[in-house]
Amino acid sequence: MKLAVIIPTYNEELTIKKTLDALSRLVNVDEIVIVDGGSTDATLGIIENYPQNKPLKLIKLAEPNRGRQLHEGTKHTDGDIFWFLHADTRPVQGSGKQIKSFMRFEQVVGGNFEIIFGGDNAWARFLTKLYPTLRTGGMIYGDSAIFARRETYEKIKGFKPLPLFEDLDLVKRLQKKGRFVHISLPVTTSAKRFENRSFVWTFTKWSFFQGLYWVGLPPKIIAKFYKPIKK
Repeated sequence: MKLAVIIPTYNEELTIKKTLDALSRLVNVDEIVIVDGGSTDATLGIIENYPQNKPLKLIKLAEPNRGRQLHEGTKHTDGDIFWFLHADTRPVQGSGKQIKSFMRFEQVVGGNFEIIFGGDNAWARFLTKLYPTLRTGGMIYGDSAIFARRETYEKIKGFKPLPLFEDLDLVKRLQKKGRFVHISLPVTTSAKRFENRSFVWTFTKWSFFQGLYWVGLPPKIIAKFYKPIKK
């Protein structure tokens, strides 16, 4: 089975090289597809000049929309498994092997990983401890390195170009088609959305918008009141 990593980027000059470095060490990753959403910093140059040890494609779109970027990436690979990574999320050795091991079973449609938030501070440690609780409540985010069987992904029409919560939407639809597994290996992701600002205030806003989504308010309506806090 061929494992294709798909990464959306938008002004990720501080993180993309570290992610590519981590992927270059994974022997079970067969291809990397990066879909850029109109970066204006050094992101494109870093990608274009990266020393490749496995096939790497760069697709350029005019503007950022994570769902649209991720879905576009699936059109540029013949991979049997799509592994959707954020540009600031780094996997560890053995991750690709674990994905392929689970995906040998036809009833498995996809899965995700354990999350460690980078940063030596109390808030990063708090988020690392919080995410397992969120996962048990059905809140599975793109930071956790979601992967999906190509056949199932295409049946459910893949990522939607939503302004936010495209990850939660995809996972909910995947789970209706089969078994969604959790791999205990960690991926390390950035806590930058909460840095250089009041953690309590930022976390409160984030939680409020999550609540609106889970009570059924459409993402397009939520987005009118939502100022993205990750970038």
